[in-house]
Amino acid sequence: MGIDSFCSLDGSDPFWDWNRTWNASSPDLTRCFQSTVLVWVPCFYLWLCAPFYFAYLKWHDLGYICMTHLNKAKTVLGFLLWIVCWADVFYSFWERGQGTARAPVFFISPTMLGITMLLATFLIQYERIKGVQSSGVMLNFWLIAFLCATVSFRSRILQTINEPTGIDVFRSTTFYIYFALLLLSLLLSCLSDQPPLFSHAVKETNPCPESGASFLSKITFWWITKLLVQGFKRPLEEKDLWCLNSEDQSQKVVPQLVRCWNHECSKVKRTSEKTVYSPKRSAVERSRGEKDRPPMEESEILLVKSSQNTSEPSLFLALCRTFGPYFLVSSLYKIVHDILMFVGPEILRLLIRFVNDGSAPYWQGYFYTSLLFVCTCVQTLILQRYFHVCFVTGMRLRTAIVGAVYRKALVITNAARRTSTVGEIVNLMSVDAQRFMDLITYINMIWSAPLQVILALYFLWQNLGPSVLAGVAVMVLMVPVNAVIAMKTKTYQVAQMKSKDNRIKLMNEVLNGIKVLKLYAWELAFRDKVSKIRESELRVLKKTAYLGAVSTFTWVCAPFLVALSTFAVYVMVDEKNVLDAQKAFVSLALFNILRFPLNMLPMVISSMVQASVSMKRLRVFLSHEELDEDNVNRKAIAGSSDSISIVDGSFSWSKTDNPTLKRINVLIPEGSLVAVVGHVGSGKSSLLSALLGEMHKQDGAVSIKGSVAYVPQQAWIQNATLRENIVFGRERKESWYQSVVEACALLPDLEILPAADATEIGEKGVNLSGGQKQRVSLARAVYCDTAVYLLDDPLSAVDAHVGKHIFDKVIGPQGLLQGRTRVLVTHGLSFLPQADLILVMVDGEITETGSYLELMGRQGAFADFLRTYANTEQTEEEPADAVSKKALENGGPVAMLGQAQNSLSAASSAKSHLKMDTSEGDGKKARSPEAAKLTEADKAKTGRVKLSVFWEYMKAIGICLSCISIFLFLCHHVASLGSNFWLSRWTDDPVINGTQPYREMRLSIYGALGITQGVAVFCYSISVSIGGILASRYLHETMLYNVLRSPMAFFERTPSGNLVNRFSKETDTIDSVIPSIFKMFMGSMFNVLGACAVILIATPLVVIIIPPLGLLYFFVQRFYVASSRQLKRLESVSRSPVYTHFNETLLGTSVIRAFGDQQRFIHESDGRVDLNQKAYYPSIVANRWLAVRLEFVGNCIVMFAALFAVISRDNLSPGIMGLSISYALQVTASLNWLVRMSSELETNIVAVERVKEYGDTEKEAEWTLEGSKPTTGWPTAGHIEICSFGLRYRDDLELAIRNINVIIEGGEKVGIVGRTGAGKSSLTLGLFRIIEASEGEIRVDGVNIANMGLHDLRSRITIIPQDPVLFSGTLRMNLDPFDGYTDEEVWRTLELAHLKNFVSGLPDKLNHECAEGGENLSLGQRQLVCLARALLRKTKILVLDEATAAVDLETDNLIQSTIRTQFEDCTVLTIAHRLNTIMDYTRVLVLDKGQMAEFDSPASLLAKKGLFYKMAKDSGLV
Repeated sequence: MGIDSFCSLDGSDPFWDWNRTWNASSPDLTRCFQSTVLVWVPCFYLWLCAPFYFAYLKWHDLGYICMTHLNKAKTVLGFLLWIVCWADVFYSFWERGQGTARAPVFFISPTMLGITMLLATFLIQYERIKGVQSSGVMLNFWLIAFLCATVSFRSRILQTINEPTGIDVFRSTTFYIYFALLLLSLLLSCLSDQPPLFSHAVKETNPCPESGASFLSKITFWWITKLLVQGFKRPLEEKDLWCLNSEDQSQKVVPQLVRCWNHECSKVKRTSEKTVYSPKRSAVERSRGEKDRPPMEESEILLVKSSQNTSEPSLFLALCRTFGPYFLVSSLYKIVHDILMFVGPEILRLLIRFVNDGSAPYWQGYFYTSLLFVCTCVQTLILQRYFHVCFVTGMRLRTAIVGAVYRKALVITNAARRTSTVGEIVNLMSVDAQRFMDLITYINMIWSAPLQVILALYFLWQNLGPSVLAGVAVMVLMVPVNAVIAMKTKTYQVAQMKSKDNRIKLMNEVLNGIKVLKLYAWELAFRDKVSKIRESELRVLKKTAYLGAVSTFTWVCAPFLVALSTFAVYVMVDEKNVLDAQKAFVSLALFNILRFPLNMLPMVISSMVQASVSMKRLRVFLSHEELDEDNVNRKAIAGSSDSISIVDGSFSWSKTDNPTLKRINVLIPEGSLVAVVGHVGSGKSSLLSALLGEMHKQDGAVSIKGSVAYVPQQAWIQNATLRENIVFGRERKESWYQSVVEACALLPDLEILPAADATEIGEKGVNLSGGQKQRVSLARAVYCDTAVYLLDDPLSAVDAHVGKHIFDKVIGPQGLLQGRTRVLVTHGLSFLPQADLILVMVDGEITETGSYLELMGRQGAFADFLRTYANTEQTEEEPADAVSKKALENGGPVAMLGQAQNSLSAASSAKSHLKMDTSEGDGKKARSPEAAKLTEADKAKTGRVKLSVFWEYMKAIGICLSCISIFLFLCHHVASLGSNFWLSRWTDDPVINGTQPYREMRLSIYGALGITQGVAVFCYSISVSIGGILASRYLHETMLYNVLRSPMAFFERTPSGNLVNRFSKETDTIDSVIPSIFKMFMGSMFNVLGACAVILIATPLVVIIIPPLGLLYFFVQRFYVASSRQLKRLESVSRSPVYTHFNETLLGTSVIRAFGDQQRFIHESDGRVDLNQKAYYPSIVANRWLAVRLEFVGNCIVMFAALFAVISRDNLSPGIMGLSISYALQVTASLNWLVRMSSELETNIVAVERVKEYGDTEKEAEWTLEGSKPTTGWPTAGHIEICSFGLRYRDDLELAIRNINVIIEGGEKVGIVGRTGAGKSSLTLGLFRIIEASEGEIRVDGVNIANMGLHDLRSRITIIPQDPVLFSGTLRMNLDPFDGYTDEEVWRTLELAHLKNFVSGLPDKLNHECAEGGENLSLGQRQLVCLARALLRKTKILVLDEATAAVDLETDNLIQSTIRTQFEDCTVLTIAHRLNTIMDYTRVLVLDKGQMAEFDSPASLLAKKGLFYKMAKDSGLV
């Protein structure tokens, strides 16, 4: 049975009829075609999709949606449609019963349709049960069914008009009902149902509307419009942002990657285990995970050399496993899009044919036009969907990498931690994670570009035949050129990253040690160091720029050369080959498609190269050795009364080092107080690290019973409120909290702080004094209430009387911690008699253990140690037994209690006026909640980027160079337009005897115009890149200078994360992003203008359309930019806290691990990353929103260009029409690119704005003043006169010290004492003009210091600061950064500073590399290095700011004696905690509440029995 007889029994209704369809002026389809194909197409679609869709829903259950009106309506419509279809079937059976024979189609088609409608109704219900709010599958089904029915609808209307007699009334009626129901179903399927019960979105405060959006809203990104409208009305704020979708959140994404990475590691572990058996590793170690496997020893390496290269865990595979499945969806979109790209040129071919063929009916032209429009629109939607998937994958990838790096940073060993500086690890999170995000968007081009090239070549071959091979040859030649460029770029890339890492590392240190830089007037030396690294970075950038110019030249010229060679070969091979419009412009359109994959491939390759560099860095970091959980056995020691035990322990900092601690045997009974004493560098702190499991255990066994709290030697303070620092994530118990604060002597400090314990503490505790930091650190440990306390010298930084109070109330036998095990490293001898056990350490070994009396009785090292130093704690010499007796008296519980009460009552009476002894004054009572704030979060600027910022950037480049660049751009585009216009004239040349007469002339001019383009491109590329580098250099230099010129207060307010962000991220943007965006922006702008010009010349009618489209375009773009720019700002502002928190964590890893708080910090970091992505996600969706709308504008331009060409085909030459439409086809891409680039330019130029903003902040006084340079050798006497001096920390605060009148003669030694917060440090800050005087003046040798340049002043007086800061670099650089002294002088000072033996024992002597922050020296050694600095400068005035707080008594003695001998004729001002150090000074200045209380010789002050006497009594000196 043929198809015709299937439709009608007599065959009168054919299936297809060309005369009725294609060739008719009013086309129509046959009845048979309508009742078969048009009915079956939607049915086939649904039955094909149903099984897959069903399976998908089964696996993706989102919850359950209750029956809603919408759902009921959809279901009812489905049933009605089913009834209508079956009515047709039953009617046919009824007719048959009446004796009217009907063709099979009348039974089969409605039956199929009816069953399909039932399936549709079932799917509607199943979707509801599975929680689908809006379905693309069903929308498409209704759309296809409706379109098919529309054709039949038109036919029936025409039939009704033309032959009203032959109408089948029943079937027409059912059809019209069917059509109306379809339309309703289609409309309802565009709407979205309510969210399912128990859905994630219901719980969120501000859920992302995406999940509840309808399918249409999702594909057009309509759902973000509300946010954009909000952003257009007023600048967006953080509270406007939606919560992240659950599948994008850290808690979902990071564990997936970590799991896959661990899987990769364990795979490698298994293979490497097979290769070699090493007897040197114990079974325990072998069974551990890959990450903490010890490196192989020499002998093993020999065995395993061959398998070395294979055994790297693959980060790439781990990433593929984590993100591959979701990302594959994008590849499907990409394939469809790539195929649709080639529809444009094909339709162009048909349109040119239509213009050439005058007899073709007009509707064909309109049909082609609408087909072109529909195809471009579908292409738009698919491409944007593709990009959306890519960007979301990129976002998740960044989240995962940041999370994985953070988690790893918490567990790596100290040795591994030393191989990567803080700067490098932060770079992994910022720069390298960003690289991956950038690559993800292009990575599909790796297979898509070759596919596009192959398809393009196939169609070109159809068009031009073998001549295409000439073009292919040109392309193939281009590939190696681009490959070479990419390889070179990679090497430069690595070099640039290295310089950048070094620069950020140095900047980090400069910012951390800025106070020292200012006190020593070293800013210039460090500015030169940074600039030197920066110059090498810019040299590499310049080379990269030249390479970039060459590659830009090749890729702009490649398509043209390809076209030129192809056309030349085509017309030269055979005279009969005529280049007509169809061949030329369809080929040009195809060459334009070719241009994209050819441009992209090198870019993708270089992007992949960069990502592979980043991948390697990440892999190395993630493969670092981890701390061994088994270093310390935390399980309770069964049946043992010992709380801590070490048996035969030997420990080193890394596996390769010699043991730092050896032969350690300790048993500490539960609840005892153990003191650890020894000289500087004897391994006291290392012993605590070993107990914490921070050191590599080479031998022996360590076990600890119960939880641990740790107080490090240098307090680690978080940027949070004081209360948060103490509570440290534990639950808040008010009464316990109060008793802890009181016991740690923090009550007086709370009185001073502007918002009591709600005051925000700056980064690294900048607004607390050293003693306050240490007490907060101790309070944190006490509050956590654990079984074992490891206290690393917490009493060194506090005043003597406070130390006694703390010992008594907290650490001692009657303190809060009684009954807990306490291990106290201490330099304070007066506490030793109360210890249950004393461990004496010498050179990493425990030489003696025992109680105080036992050790005294033994007359060993300890007794000598005491005998030598007891007199430094007592002023008069006394016999040894008397010493011990007196110490017992002083330190006895009763005596101490009395004193503590005493000192505290004194302190509390003073509280109300106390001023923090601090470098940041928030000393006034909080008048407003603002007072509690200290650091300023990175603020997001609002509104448009001002034109002045662009002007600043142009000035930084150089106005002349900027104008030249713009002129070259213009030349390039004029030449490009000219060559295409010339081509259209050529194709319109008449054909005489089968050939075109002027082709040689045409060809040569076409070639010449092309070469002009190439030259212009090369020149503008070079000029823009060079300009960019000049601008980068200028902007970085001025920013560096401005930051260094800022006063101390600025650094205390500004988190270092913000500053580092400026020097890394923003500088990187100015270096490499802005120049390339500028090039692309100019390129796409001229492209759009050129395209519009060509279309206007060809079809002047377009004039009607371009202004409204232009307006629409402009409005959409402005509307978008308002929100996009603000989102970008919010994103970059929320990025800083991620790095700040990370920085902070890296500094406090040992504390976090000791308290076992890793999970809380991981959670906090994840939260910050999510907050950052919360701003990033809307910005990528906004990009897609914009692209869909702009491409629609572009598609309209294409449609109108084609439409007007069709309308005016009678007076259009095919050449001009071809030119016009091929330009119109490009305009969409150019428009898109233009908006993207203009908004990118606006959002990235913000970097310039942010780099410039530090130019406008307050600055210190001038560094040098020409007119008032002091004489050489000033100060000659060191005579200091302080006249009614006062200063305040901020304008809105009261005076911190006031009314100080003191005259200090040259060579006098003056001690400055006072309770915490009396203003001791403030006075020295005033002397160095770190804070300028508010009243009065200070004169040195008769010169008012306020009239001098800061460097002149600061380089002539010397300070040994409270925190010994060292910078990474050689030891010599740390002593003398300006290279102003000879090696002999340096060695001599080292000898005087008692460091000569230590330094001469180092392999590199003076060139010994200090680690970041001097971490590879002990605190005491760092303090001695600071002493050496002072000795080297040897100025007439020396200030000691609690300089000996961190060293033991022996070192303290050494320092004091050195100062006494070496600075004999100098004026010495000492801020003292230990009063015994200043008892032999000429005079003592006692400060109280910021005023001078007493000033006289120590003896007279003691006789007066005033404040000084009280303090001396508290310290047990009288």
